[in-house]
Amino acid sequence: MEDVPEYRPVHRETRFDADLARYAARAKGMVASEIRALFSVANRPEVVSLAGGAPNISGLPLDVVGSLLNELVGERGTVAMQYGSAQGDPALREQITDVMSLVGIDASPDDVVVTVGSQQALDLVTRIFCDPGDVVICEAPSYVGALGVFASYQCDVVHVAMDDHGLIPEHLDSALASVAASGRRAKFLYTIPSHHNPMGVSLSLERRAQVLEICRRHDVLVIEDDPYGLLGFDGEPYRALRADDPARVVYLGSFSKTFAPGFRVGWALAPHAIRDKLVLAQESATLCPPTFSQHAVGTYLANHDWRGQIKAFREMYRERRDAMLASLADLMPATTTWTKPNGGFYVWVTLPEGIDAKAMSPRAITARVAYVPGTAFYADGFGSQSMRLSYCFPSPERIREGIRRLAAVVEQEMDLRDTFGPLHLGRGRGVESPGPDLR
Repeated sequence: MEDVPEYRPVHRETRFDADLARYAARAKGMVASEIRALFSVANRPEVVSLAGGAPNISGLPLDVVGSLLNELVGERGTVAMQYGSAQGDPALREQITDVMSLVGIDASPDDVVVTVGSQQALDLVTRIFCDPGDVVICEAPSYVGALGVFASYQCDVVHVAMDDHGLIPEHLDSALASVAASGRRAKFLYTIPSHHNPMGVSLSLERRAQVLEICRRHDVLVIEDDPYGLLGFDGEPYRALRADDPARVVYLGSFSKTFAPGFRVGWALAPHAIRDKLVLAQESATLCPPTFSQHAVGTYLANHDWRGQIKAFREMYRERRDAMLASLADLMPATTTWTKPNGGFYVWVTLPEGIDAKAMSPRAITARVAYVPGTAFYADGFGSQSMRLSYCFPSPERIREGIRRLAAVVEQEMDLRDTFGPLHLGRGRGVESPGPDLR
């Protein structure tokens, strides 16, 4: 009789992640973003996406850019495709100072550190300043990518309220005093003063001076994130905070909104000692920022009317902003409110009382429209009654259709609220990491 092999049960790992016990404590703050979860459906052609913040680079003269890149490879390819300096290409750093002069900054190229987008600049700044448990002051709401960075370094985020004129100075003063009274010290204020993400508002000139004075009095560093500063729709760009306090403000900039995000070129402008630390941190993170991307951006700046291109972008985004504001006014229920941005990419919408934007999101997707719930932009779970709408990418016609679909969903939610009462979800904590096209 043929022997029958003995049955031996196969042991299978039952934990979801076999390496769970090996992770560092800081990895616990790395949770999936509800924004990223949207992309699998929001990018479908039948869905009008008002969610992501991808710049509309269709306005770029791609034939000109292609020709410039071809010349770069043919004439300087052996340099452009080689390792470079951790601080960044000297010629590009000189050009960056010309870009910053448009927001009133007079800087030396020696104080510029080129980074892999301004997202990496924020990561490096946080790395050199923050230990676990350190306090970081942020606007409420704040950029989701910044909140993800602060969570990854185990920072405690203290939010400060905003209104239509930006960060409220009195609330900032109170927050800093409260942190000090608890025996702790805020490491820095992180702010997007011009054309804020996600609110779309800008810090008034009067408040800019007040914010700087408050931070001087409390001896707090300011991290000024300015990806949208040149994309204002009315008059000259706002004067940067850095222009009025070079010793206290670290300025972060990016070419993602004014040229192309795919090259991933940003920078930090910092006082000398901070600059040195940033260069060391850059060396350990990437050895050097991508040389080819730097030369590509530098070639574009040197051989194309980049100021004229920014003007063209401003006109395109203004048209889309106008389409969104007009559509909101025409179609949304009367008790809905929203900000009125004078630049940038975003409108912040507050829904009628008792409507939860996060709970409503799946039903909006079913209606083929996508947005980002406001809870993504808070470290403490607040923002459930709000949403961020982006007008930068869809055409004006698509924007209006998206708002039409969204308004219908909101009206349905209001009917449910009136019939069954408001839905109150628990406010949980947790910070989300950035999706790929949010800045």
